[in-house]
Amino acid sequence: MTAESSVLTPPRAPAPANGTLLAALGVAAFSFSFPGTVWALDGFGPWSATGVRGVLAAAIAVAALLWTRAPLPARTDRIALAVVAGGCGIGFPLLTTLALQTSSTAHSAVVIGVLPMATATISALLTRRSPSKVFWAAAGTGALGVIAFTLSQNHGRPTVGDLYLFGALLVCAAGYAEGGRLAAHMPGWRVIAWGVVIAAPVNLAVSLWALPHEPVHLTAKAVLGMAYIAAVSQFGAFVLWYQGMGRIGVPRASRLQPAQPLLTLVWAVLLLGEHLSPAAPLTAVVVLACIVVTQRARAS
Repeated sequence: MTAESSVLTPPRAPAPANGTLLAALGVAAFSFSFPGTVWALDGFGPWSATGVRGVLAAAIAVAALLWTRAPLPARTDRIALAVVAGGCGIGFPLLTTLALQTSSTAHSAVVIGVLPMATATISALLTRRSPSKVFWAAAGTGALGVIAFTLSQNHGRPTVGDLYLFGALLVCAAGYAEGGRLAAHMPGWRVIAWGVVIAAPVNLAVSLWALPHEPVHLTAKAVLGMAYIAAVSQFGAFVLWYQGMGRIGVPRASRLQPAQPLLTLVWAVLLLGEHLSPAAPLTAVVVLACIVVTQRARAS
């Protein structure tokens, strides 16, 4: 068995059940990203946390690429990889970290519940194929529920943190959609590996600028949080997610994403001790109910 056929590159034959499992595991891993970020912020500033996680993730990615002797990406894939790098390797980590400076983990998790709708929309624009009307109706209901929740929490107005979160949604959705498209013909782990490597120069520059200006306190919680968001949130979870999307497609994989905010709410309560407003779990359940509907809907 060669290194290239190792665990980093699962069999790529069509396997919807396995693809769904991989995407679901990716969602579960992503669900701890916000709590992990909060822990990292216990010892790092927001810009330092973003830059350092990106640099560490790139180091892991480079090691994996060298170990498997992965070829350079094709020229036709480099623009899409740049989108993955900008959306998932730089934009989403930075914007969500800035948002978590003022927004609770629970609130941020519910707002991010709009991500499946954004991902499916961008994917439809890129592929010129639209999911079924039932899918759009269910996803739209979930999106409207999240928007209503956001406004109800802030007296009818979005906060700066909410603006960061909605910006993060857009760039991450673009990265997800392009990454899912690439994963149809490129091993999923390579998609995110090249993405974080391409993003590394920016993250290194951010680290070099931020570390002297933001105090660093290496508490156990900060180190554990940084390790998780660098190794799992920025790389490992994406390996599972992109591999799953490559097997079952972006629209079908995005139906699993609404489970993420509900899981994050659980971590917010159990691990961070946050107190939820009645609207938070209610909105998360409404969004989760949309999964049941969209799972029955077939993309057209």
